[in-house]
Amino acid sequence: MKALVIQSDLSFKIEEKEIPTAQEGEALIKITAASLNRRDQWIREGKYPNIVPGVTLGSDGVGEVVEVGGQAESSWIGKKVLINPNNNWGDDDEAQQDDYHVLGLPKDGALAEYVVANLDRLVEKPKHLTDPEAGAIPLSALTAYRACFTKGGVEKGTKVLISGFGGGVAQMAALFSITIGADTFVTSSNKDNIKLAKEKGAIEGFDYTEKDWHRNVKRRHGGFDVIIDSAGGNQFGQLIKLLNPKGRLVFYGATNGLPATIDLYTMFWRQLSVVGTTMGSDREFERMVEFVKSFQIIPIIGSVRPFDEVIAALDDMKKGGIMGKSVLIF
Repeated sequence: MKALVIQSDLSFKIEEKEIPTAQEGEALIKITAASLNRRDQWIREGKYPNIVPGVTLGSDGVGEVVEVGGQAESSWIGKKVLINPNNNWGDDDEAQQDDYHVLGLPKDGALAEYVVANLDRLVEKPKHLTDPEAGAIPLSALTAYRACFTKGGVEKGTKVLISGFGGGVAQMAALFSITIGADTFVTSSNKDNIKLAKEKGAIEGFDYTEKDWHRNVKRRHGGFDVIIDSAGGNQFGQLIKLLNPKGRLVFYGATNGLPATIDLYTMFWRQLSVVGTTMGSDREFERMVEFVKSFQIIPIIGSVRPFDEVIAALDDMKKGGIMGKSVLIF
């Protein structure tokens, strides 16, 4: 089978690998669509811990179960499934345990023609989604669901700002927030992204590269009850100043590094909360899929290409400018 494999120099290459065999409690899945995440590019750049050469990449996948280990779960055969990318989250919904890891490192992931996954990782594909749409769901939608609802407490009427609308998690967070009737705003450095967000139901979008953008936003639109961010960096301090009293800044990444300063005075005087989050528990994955099904949510797809073009798709994701998830089909 073809698979995207990490090389010893941390480059990626499509290689031929043996089709894996499902052991007891596992399923062999013939992948029909898989999507890229920033995580894949960070691994490529050596910015991820415990990188293992020889491993197949990919955290997001949908496919058909073609084999199960043992006969007890043979009813899965022939079903189209999403793969929950969580492994070993544990019993505590509040935080993952120490040996938690995500599909695609250190174990083989979904950017291959076949992948093996534990049966308890499988959820039937929502029927309203095509395979490419479903392949864009798992990691980004799970992260967005936890950030919005578990950590952010977003509900109808909440005033929400979601930064970096060009990213897959931010786009899913915006769709979730809009869907439940929250007053949703976004930031982006790309005018087309802002236009797309407004077409999807966002009230307004702001270019965070403009000088004093946060002061202008505060003057025109007031503050926000919840802000969801993945960038960190010096913008983090600007976002804190945009929170209403009792507000929550939920962040799931720090792609721009650490902020030079944080206004602690504003934080304690306004009773603010800064909340870290990553991925989500298995129960949250199930609730997220039900939410997507109930509200017929469709992720934003930027490109759909054959798997043979996966390296070019990664290069384009690194350069930016693609509005939506990059999906590979098999």
